[in-house]
Amino acid sequence: MLRKLYTILFFLGLFFFPFNDYEGIPLLGEFKSEAGALFLIVGFLVLGVEVVFSKKIYVPYKSLIFQLIMVFLIWCLITTLLNINTVSANYFKQTGGINRFVRQYFALLLSSLVFLILYVNVLAKMELKEILFKIRKVFLLSLIIAFVYGFFEILVSSFGYRVFYKVLEAFNYFPFLEVNLYPQGRISSISYEPPFLAIYLITISGWMFSYILTSKKPTRFLPTIAVLILTYFSGSRTGLVVIFIQLFIFSIFLYKDQRFKKYITNFLVGFALIFSALLVFNGEKVIKSVAEKMDSLDFKKNLTKNVSNQSRFGMQYASIQVFLENPITGVGFGQQTYHNRTHYPTWATRNNYEFELYYKNKKEKAFPPGYNIYTRLLAETGLIGILLFLMILCFSLNEIRLLMKRARDEEKTLLMILLISLVGLYINWFQIDTFRMYGVWLSLAILIRMRNKAMAAKDE
Repeated sequence: MLRKLYTILFFLGLFFFPFNDYEGIPLLGEFKSEAGALFLIVGFLVLGVEVVFSKKIYVPYKSLIFQLIMVFLIWCLITTLLNINTVSANYFKQTGGINRFVRQYFALLLSSLVFLILYVNVLAKMELKEILFKIRKVFLLSLIIAFVYGFFEILVSSFGYRVFYKVLEAFNYFPFLEVNLYPQGRISSISYEPPFLAIYLITISGWMFSYILTSKKPTRFLPTIAVLILTYFSGSRTGLVVIFIQLFIFSIFLYKDQRFKKYITNFLVGFALIFSALLVFNGEKVIKSVAEKMDSLDFKKNLTKNVSNQSRFGMQYASIQVFLENPITGVGFGQQTYHNRTHYPTWATRNNYEFELYYKNKKEKAFPPGYNIYTRLLAETGLIGILLFLMILCFSLNEIRLLMKRARDEEKTLLMILLISLVGLYINWFQIDTFRMYGVWLSLAILIRMRNKAMAAKDE
């Protein structure tokens, strides 16, 4: 009974993870607006109750991936203790260094340990075919909600049909959702901002692409088309680049299989037809929109004209300077902002309202983002920390490569999904500095489950 309950909560957590456009619970800090996290936390608590009664819990301590994660978590604690003098003295935005460490470490533990333990315990008793079809179905259901919402948002924000705003307002009755239009003609759908919508789409893209491989229905292309449409109108530069890379990886799998070569041609034809239809109904706006998207991908040009890019690269530059001053052990986990603020480059702060209004403003409690998990770890955990983290990433990709050699049917499809998801999310980490990436830890949990199955088969 308890197992069934925390399994249901697990799937509800996956369904609701892109829903973060509501007021939330301040006590949860970084997770305060994360609807999916609520279900996963409760699911873990139910798992804990089951453990009390059964005296059993599955901890994959023999998995090298899990071992590397544990070593990384321990190092994050050690490097903070090594810098305890400066950590205890740090103070900015009404927050002390120790307070900041506790909050950030809690967020890290929640994603990489608490949720991971829940994931592996749910997946441990499921067959690979069941994992593939059930998780994919949950993501498809959430995508349907996201696309319907996003479709009307596109009509209102991108094409100016305000009459459909009344339809959008009906979504206020949906759990964990508050209707808000993002400015500049971009959409965020069920997420708070376009970048978070992009993370969601990057997470589920491989799952949605796989319908083309496993389904024979005429609708098998629709999930992929929905992902591409939402990505395009989100206006997320990183989303556009990453999902294009993911689609390219998927195309390689298709091209290697003689049965699916024609799908590449069919997809291109279908996309051309949809794009042509858009040109017929609103050609001027479509052409202008495409031109703007292409222009937005010129990062060098936008570095001097785009405030967001100035802030993003300025923060990363500052983190690298902090790392160069503390190359081995870093400055302590969660401490980059205290040290970064003395290294902001002039080219990033000049005529940049974000620094004056948010990042340098001591009265503004929100800490500035680091915009890059890798430069953040360089600054906070030094060479040792970043090497441990990169080992997790590299080993996971290598594990997929090794398992792929003997994989068949659903197992091969699942490995393809994991490869597409992890490559996309690892690249996305170049522009976001949070560990709150559900898709990464879910993928690693599935990989741990698949490795255990492979080892069991080998022993037999």
